[in-house]
This record gives sequence, structure tokens and C-alpha cells, in this order.
Amino acid sequence: MSTTSNAVEELDVLVIGAGFAGIYQLDRLRSLGHTVKIWEAGSKLGGIWYWNCYPGARVDTEGPIYQFSRDDLWKEWEYSELYPDWSEVREYFAYVDRKLDISRDVRYNTRVASADFDSGRNQWVVRASDGTTVRCTYLVPCLGFGSKPYIPPIRDLNAFAGACHHTALWPQEGLDMTGKRVAVIGTGASGVQVTQEAARDAAEVTVFQRTPNLAIPMRQRTLTPEDQATIKAELPERFERRGNVFAGFDFDFEPRNALDLSDEERTAGYEKLWQAGGFRFWLGVFQDTLFDEKANDYAYSFWRDKVRARIKDPATAEKLAPTQPPHPFGVKRPSLEQNYFDVFNQDNVHLVDLTETPIESFTERGIVTSDGAERAFDIIAFATGFDSVTGGLTAIDIRGADGTLLRDKWAAGVDAHLGIATAGFPNMLFVYGPQSPSGFCNGPTCAEIQGEMIVDMVDQLLRAGRKRIESTPDADRDWTDHVAQLVAPTLFPKAKSWYMGANIPGKTVQSLNYPGGLPLYREKFAEAKANGFAGFHIA
Repeated sequence: MSTTSNAVEELDVLVIGAGFAGIYQLDRLRSLGHTVKIWEAGSKLGGIWYWNCYPGARVDTEGPIYQFSRDDLWKEWEYSELYPDWSEVREYFAYVDRKLDISRDVRYNTRVASADFDSGRNQWVVRASDGTTVRCTYLVPCLGFGSKPYIPPIRDLNAFAGACHHTALWPQEGLDMTGKRVAVIGTGASGVQVTQEAARDAAEVTVFQRTPNLAIPMRQRTLTPEDQATIKAELPERFERRGNVFAGFDFDFEPRNALDLSDEERTAGYEKLWQAGGFRFWLGVFQDTLFDEKANDYAYSFWRDKVRARIKDPATAEKLAPTQPPHPFGVKRPSLEQNYFDVFNQDNVHLVDLTETPIESFTERGIVTSDGAERAFDIIAFATGFDSVTGGLTAIDIRGADGTLLRDKWAAGVDAHLGIATAGFPNMLFVYGPQSPSGFCNGPTCAEIQGEMIVDMVDQLLRAGRKRIESTPDADRDWTDHVAQLVAPTLFPKAKSWYMGANIPGKTVQSLNYPGGLPLYREKFAEAKANGFAGFHIA
């Protein structure tokens, strides 16, 4: 390595990314006396909430538990809505920055281009796209599961003369859709949110749908002073609970089986969750819903009938809420909607079924579909998701101890012991990474709980003078097998979802998130720690 220690800054830890996970790492490791910095590609704190500023972008977790659980932070903070929008989440990050002085150790507008492990000195040499270089003993990527936007290969993609943006790369200054002709390609969470906003202001909105979104009610509302007082009184218990349930929220699956109940009992249970809103109809349903197809069909039928009652045109209703499920309910992440299905009753909102008429090409004016029709637009929004979970890591040229690129190592599938490390890449510990709770977990919960696991490991190693830690190939494979065994009896493999990597052409289909739930994950990590960090070789 030609770079010398005199030429670059040396750190105990370099964190990549300044979202919830990165901020937690910086604050905790700094407080323990270690030299640590964050490199952040954006110009402000927030991670995904810096990049996702598209119209309608908002949190799908209730705001009170979408924050750090430290009482010196939450006692003085209030979201104005039950589900805050992107701008208010940004305000929260600015508040955290004022309280914890995070920015003094953040290098903004710094996108990591490469990281090479120097075995001679047991350090990572990390370079930014602007040429800035740093050496660190430990590299902790905190990239989230949605940091590499995906745009499908469409012929003449650059021919369109209007505004064309992926929702995760939306212009920071915004884009006025009033009176415009808007195309929304994709019906994931961002597609649902953009459609709701565009339907209100745009002259025409055309939604290009491949798979219907089995979206559930958000039940959004402005929080009153009385609401805020109740929230403050309940928050300590809610924070405590979120670490002990499957997905890091403050509710869990109903410990009864749908198949064991009468039609009346089952329907009453569904109705209660439906009216409560949020993810309760997904992660608070009967415990057999994601395992048994008949139980799942009950949930889908309830959802379908609720949605179809809101759509006037029968043909449109069949496309948005098909008689037969397009995939098992809940094995793709449902979006939370406010009036998504209702907007299709408006004369200015149109639906194009991509399974019948796929997009053939872009033109200067708009989009041509396989039936030869050309539709003209002023704005095209790609709501086509991400190369999720692994994409942010493999987008960087990360070279391990023998020079192997991480993307090459994972080309045939991911192996990552405990979802935090992979063999051949010493001293790299990722938070919110592949085969961890990641996309199955409320972000701030994972940032704190999994984040503290990483902090504890790094602190112990640094204090003991241990220069190198690396997972073993056997431990990596064992963890991958464990994840595969957990997901096999579920219905998740029956859908082509980003949970399984199936949304990216050529990507290996496997569970990219830990399907055993947060309590079991904590138990597995504790077992490894109690056995001297079993599965790792420590030099």
C-alpha cells in the first residue's frame, strides 16, 4: 500500500452513513473514548431521510417509536403527526445534532469509493470519491437496506426530455407537479405515496403497475396536546417492549391461529386491527398467517373485500385487488396508504397493467408500451425500489485481506455470520446488513439493539489491544443455513420480493433478512458472545 500513515488521518473506527445506525455508533464509541468519524454522502444527517424527499414521503412506523429511546432526547421532542413526513424527520435529526453535537465528527458530501484491508497493519484504507483517504482499525458500514436505487433497463431510457427521477434520488429543491402529466412507474411504498400526492395536484397521473400493492390503512392524524401527553406517559414502556417483539415495534403477532377460530372470531380480530391501522394488520395478525396458506387466504380475502369496496370500476378493482391473491399476503412489505385506492376513482388517474402491456421504450415525449401506445408526460417518477440490503455494500469497491472484492465474494449469494461480518474481510462489522434483522425491523430499534452489539464488540477489542477479528467460513455458512431453515416453512419464498433478492435480475434468491425475529436474534448473538465471540477468529 503506497499510502503512508503520515499522509492520512488514522482512526479507531470509521462509520459509513449518518442515519440512525451511524449516529448511534458515533455517539456511543466516541463516549467510550475511541477516535471515530462518520463519512456521509449527503450534506446533512438523516440517511434515507436525506435522500427520500419525494412528494408524500413519510414514515410507515408510528412517530413516537421512530426515534432514539434515550430519555434526554425523547422527553423534549414531539412529532406533530402520528406518521411524520420526511421534512419533520429531518427536523428530528437536526434536533439530535444540536443535542449530541454529531456533526463535529461527520465529513459530509463524502461518498466512499473504495476500502482495502492492509493485512500488514490490520487497518482499512478507505478512499472517498474526492480522493480523501483515511486509515481505521475498524470499518462499520451503516448503509441501511435501501441505499442503492434500482432502475430497470428500459430502451432509450435517456431519450425523455422532461423531468425523470428515481424517488430515492429526488431533487432536493423539490418538483412541482401542479398541472403536470405525471407517470409513476412501480407500486411499492414510494409509488403509493407519490401517487397519492400527484392525484391531488397533477393534471394527469398514470400508474404503471406490475404487481398490485396490498397496502393497508395508515390512519394518519395530527397529534393533539392530549395525544402528546399520553404518548409521553407511555413511551418508556413502549421503548422497552420494542426490543422484545418480532419486528422491533411495540406490538407482536396474535398468539392464536386463524385456523382455530370461527369465522366470526377471525373477522372480529381482523376488523380490530384494520381500524387500529398501521402495520398491525401485518405484524399483529394471527400467528399462522405467514406460515399457512389457508390462514393467509383468510387475511387476504378480508383485505381484498375492504379495498374493492372503495373502487368504483370493477375492472380497476380486479387489477388493484385481484380476486385471487397475486402472492401470499404480507410476504412483500405492505405499504401504508391514506387514499391510494380512492384516487383511482378520479378521472385524472389511470392504471396501466405492465403484465398486459409492458413498457417498450422511452421517447422524447414519454413512454411507449407494447401495444404501440405512446403516452406523453412532463414528469416520470421511478418508484422501482432498490438493490436492497446488499446493494449499498457491493456498490463500494471493498477488498478483503486477499484482494477479493466483496461483490465478487457475494456474487453467488450472501454469507454473513450473525448478519454482521463475513470471512476474508477482517475488522468490518456492518449494522443493518444482510442476514440481520434489517428490513424486518423498525429502524431505530435495530440501530440501538444491533448497534450496541457492535459497539460492545469494538470497545472490548480495542481495550484488549486485539488488532483483528474475522468471522470464519464455517460460521458464515452455518448462519446462512440457519437463516434458510427459518425461512423455509414460511410463505416468504412464494413471492418475488426484495426480501428474497428476487427484484434484481440475476441476484441470488435467498432470505436477505433474519426471519427469526428480534428476540431470537438477540439470543443467538448473546450465545456467541458468551462463548468468546464464537464463530470469529480474534488475533
